[in-house]
Amino acid sequence: MSVACGLECVVCFGCTRWAWKRCTYIGAYDSENWPPATSDEFDPIPRVCGTILAVYETDLNNPKFAPPDAYKVKPQWVVKRVSYEETEKKSPPYLIYTDRDHKEIVLAIRGLNLVRDSDYKVLLDNRLGMQMFDGGFVHHGLLKAATWMLKREGETLRNLLDELGHDYSLVFAGHSLGSGIAALMTIIVVNHLDEFGNIPRSQVRCYAVAPARCMSLNLAVKYADVINSVILQDDFLPRTPTPLEHIFGSIFCLPCLLFFTCLRDTLKQDKRKLRDPRRLYAPGRMYHIVERKFCRCGRFPPEVKTAIPVEGRFEHIVLSCNATSDHAILWIEREAKKALELMKQAGRSDTQQLEKRMSRKESLQQEHRIALEKAVSLQVPHAVDPDEEESDVASTSGAKSGQTNWDDLVEKLFVKNSSGRLKLKKDIVVE
Repeated sequence: MSVACGLECVVCFGCTRWAWKRCTYIGAYDSENWPPATSDEFDPIPRVCGTILAVYETDLNNPKFAPPDAYKVKPQWVVKRVSYEETEKKSPPYLIYTDRDHKEIVLAIRGLNLVRDSDYKVLLDNRLGMQMFDGGFVHHGLLKAATWMLKREGETLRNLLDELGHDYSLVFAGHSLGSGIAALMTIIVVNHLDEFGNIPRSQVRCYAVAPARCMSLNLAVKYADVINSVILQDDFLPRTPTPLEHIFGSIFCLPCLLFFTCLRDTLKQDKRKLRDPRRLYAPGRMYHIVERKFCRCGRFPPEVKTAIPVEGRFEHIVLSCNATSDHAILWIEREAKKALELMKQAGRSDTQQLEKRMSRKESLQQEHRIALEKAVSLQVPHAVDPDEEESDVASTSGAKSGQTNWDDLVEKLFVKNSSGRLKLKKDIVVE
């Protein structure tokens, strides 16, 4: 009897400890050891959020969600707006915008519309490990939407580059569902730069706002130099490995779904998660906007942390009443703007700001190389059937897979030392 009571006490204590740790886990913990972002690198994000908001507007001349003038879309610079009726149920609405002030050609895509069945069809078109692409796995439906959109608008983008000059950058941006499409479009474009006037890779950028998990870990790290994910505090979507169709199919029971997902993933070993090549992740470099702290009420002045994480890449569900509100593009735009203003104010008093700007570009490249090295050292898996991958990509994109696969990248960046361990090559720049 005493043994049974003791065992029961141990089980109760373990469950209580787990419940306490999970219920007190906040979004700020995901990035607590990351370095702060600088105003220069974060500067485009509020502007891009403003462009995405324009896709939600019905009348750009009388906007309902317009940000301040500094980030407001100018209707005369909008090249094309595509509505639900024009997308043929292949993708969400989007617009193409030429930001002449910053020399950017922006393709912005809106997020999920809960009353449109066409958006759900994009989400439902996927199974775990269904789509191999560029040496990894991606969401099948999002890849089809990205391919369709590039086939439709590729010529428009090329003509704009020819007309405005190849010193303009190509920017792909999206919110929620649109973020996954934008990220996969970026990968296709980066691997086919010859079709876009051979513009440098550095002039292609993606900003995935409140991103969906859309690509395997090796791809998320590989393209971290061109894809940037923006996450506000406790946002549920970048942390939820549950297939997207389950999330939005159970949107009215989302708290219950998140709780059971949290329980399942807590009991699953981190190494097992890392070893699954089919597991999808939020893409690229992460910018985490933090504005709430443990046991402190209300919002605080936001700060932005950034990194290219390999392990612990937003793996923990946050059981928070803000998990859904932090997903809203309006909140993200406002908090990103506040954070940028604070960063600029702090930078004004720094006499070494110019020197920091010069060195920041080099440090970003170095961070990318370190993340790639860590991914290789942890033996992050990738798609193991390159022949099947090539045929899959050829059938979806009309061209063979990108010119660099994971094995080629590893061979380019690393050499084996005398003990057989991988060592990063010196003087190699990731292009």
